[in-house]
Amino acid sequence: MIEINKHSGIYTLETKQILNVSLEKAWIFFSSPKNLQKITPSHMGFEVTSKVDAKAYPGQILTYKIGILPYIKQNWVTEITRVKEQKYFVDEQRFGPYKMWHHEHFFETIANGKTLMKDKVSYKIPFGFFGHFAHSIFIKKQLTFIFKYRHNTLEKLFNA
Repeated sequence: MIEINKHSGIYTLETKQILNVSLEKAWIFFSSPKNLQKITPSHMGFEVTSKVDAKAYPGQILTYKIGILPYIKQNWVTEITRVKEQKYFVDEQRFGPYKMWHHEHFFETIANGKTLMKDKVSYKIPFGFFGHFAHSIFIKKQLTFIFKYRHNTLEKLFNA
């Protein structure tokens, strides 16, 4: 499930997915920035360019290169701003393609030892009216594709 809503000039994307894996294993996978590339479509040329530790911690700065358009790569810098072990972590863009990017990752144990994973991404597009127009014809589709790809990849990794 992927839902995108607009409010006060900000978009919010929300997803939920049940993973057939323990909370501990889900946390180990998602709290490691090294695994981001595994769940990002390869055509985007996503590449972590900073040295990364085994798992996320508050204040951690991560740098990437990502293809925003064919043959156009952009640097993206995020900071892990909050972490509550095996509950949630938050990353926020410091520099990159969005005017604002605030991504909350939530995890909880549900029946039969499975894990419910939820994402909530609040983002703002630059360039005013032109940015909102680009969102309606391109950016929304791209984000939906990325999160569907992520969903399908996680299904293969944890639910096959």
